[in-house]
Amino acid sequence: MDPQTRDRLFQKGLEAFNSGRFYDAHEHWEEVWLETRNPEKMFLQGLIQVAAAFHHYSRANNLGCHNLLHAGLLKLECFPEEHWGLAIEPLRASVRRWLVPLRAGENPVRVRIPRIESRGNRQNSVRNK
Repeated sequence: MDPQTRDRLFQKGLEAFNSGRFYDAHEHWEEVWLETRNPEKMFLQGLIQVAAAFHHYSRANNLGCHNLLHAGLLKLECFPEEHWGLAIEPLRASVRRWLVPLRAGENPVRVRIPRIESRGNRQNSVRNK
């Protein structure tokens, strides 16, 4: 996959996530993930798991949401506060807030589903390392 295609798919995934189309975000990012090596592969997997978690939540599967948020957070914790031009720390903080009621068996209806902010700095843009 050429770099322009990877960047386009990654951006489509980001736009889908921020529009609440979590399944679509998962699908776009997975295409990139398949052609990426670690450690960036792990970063993408973290994003994919978070997107899949919110898809599960939209289908009233709180256990699946919890499990995938937890797995995604573990992967995203390995990366800096900003990565691939994205604000990762606010996403991690939001995931942590979601996990609190989910761990207690409660519905996190009062916790907003996060958006992933773009910082515009694509120094670590999507590439096959």
